[in-house]
Amino acid sequence: MGFALTPSQTVGPFFAIGLPWEQGRFAVVEGTPGAIRVGGVVYDGAGEPVPDAMIETWQADPEGRFADVYGFGGRSELVGFRGFARFAAEDGDGSWEVVTVKPGAVAGVGGVVQAPHVDVSVFARGMLDRCVTRIYFADEPEANATDPVLSRIPEHRRQTLIAEPTEQGYRFDIHLQGPDETVFFDL
Repeated sequence: MGFALTPSQTVGPFFAIGLPWEQGRFAVVEGTPGAIRVGGVVYDGAGEPVPDAMIETWQADPEGRFADVYGFGGRSELVGFRGFARFAAEDGDGSWEVVTVKPGAVAGVGGVVQAPHVDVSVFARGMLDRCVTRIYFADEPEANATDPVLSRIPEHRRQTLIAEPTEQGYRFDIHLQGPDETVFFDL
């Protein structure tokens, strides 16, 4: 006996097809000097870990340059820098982690300098659209205070975009819903 697909199943079993990324969680090659780990846990609206979320990150290198050459200050000169990483949570505990370098400030629209940040996309079962957010760094208070994107977010919600330093890098938990919901951008 078969059952008809429901909306929550339309993404489900088909989610992983075509998504493996050979470099996985590494936005830089292993052994890159200054490499750090950025990670945390993805939580649902009930505060439970999302066991199979997928996180993608995109960022500039420490000089504010991207891996591409599309007008963002020139191509990164950091050997092996990809700027992109993809982590598919598989352990069932909602944890995610990427290995990267801390980004530098980048020029935004009109040349306005943006604080160091990592762009993040969150994918998960039942979500027909990705959620997009940013990770800013708690140890960049001056840059964060003048960031044109962060400053548009109500002050009481900004903390949901700030990663806290750890011994290995930074911790950034993602809350898809609920009282601690991470700020997501409408693209």
